[in-house]
Amino acid sequence: MSIQAINVRNQFRGKIIEIIEGSVVSEVDVQTPAGIVTSVITTRSVRDLKLNVGTEVLALVKATEVSLAKI
Repeated sequence: MSIQAINVRNQFRGKIIEIIEGSVVSEVDVQTPAGIVTSVITTRSVRDLKLNVGTEVLALVKATEVSLAKI
């Protein structure tokens, strides 16, 4: 599979460091230069994409809303 063009501007290249697999959804932790990004995707997608610890991936982040809290 090749990504030719995509309009998601927040892209983080990284490597999968942990997968917590559930019956329906799974958590996939990706180590990037900016830190760890966690994705919650279907377990079916984890299997279809053949994702494993050590797999290099591109985390694409697109949000319609970002909430902030003052600390």
